[in-house]
Amino acid sequence: MFQVFEMDHLSAQLAKHLREVFFGGNWTCSNLKDQLKDVTYIQANQQVSSCNTIISLTYHIQYYVQSILQVMNGGALDSKDIYSYDHPKMDNQKQWEEFQQSIWSSVESLASQIELMPNENYQNIFVDEKYGNYFRNILGLIEHTHYHLGQIALLKKFIN
Repeated sequence: MFQVFEMDHLSAQLAKHLREVFFGGNWTCSNLKDQLKDVTYIQANQQVSSCNTIISLTYHIQYYVQSILQVMNGGALDSKDIYSYDHPKMDNQKQWEEFQQSIWSSVESLASQIELMPNENYQNIFVDEKYGNYFRNILGLIEHTHYHLGQIALLKKFIN
């Protein structure tokens, strides 16, 4: 029999989906951590045609994780789309690996914040009406990450 999704588990489900796109276990069998684990900083910086580099896509994903996390922690939304690809130069493996570690830490912090969020808050405006509500922004972040994860997977194939 068809079982209706219980809304009281919304926070747990969204946090789970966020973790899955970054750390694994989703139905696509692809996640950012596994895609990046064998990418060197040289490959991450390698330009393929006119595409974004792996490093710029990874930074772009992280930029929006940080933006939502900042708001969830009571801060202002001061991110701007025009800066979302402006990553710092990473010219050695250590910098690339430290950057990845900062992403995993930020994602886990955000997932933990989402788990604590009461269901009634999902309908609240996310900073300004033009951005929609919290649910739209959290789900959008997950969808956005899947989109760029596919690009990263393709770039890896071209590079290798």
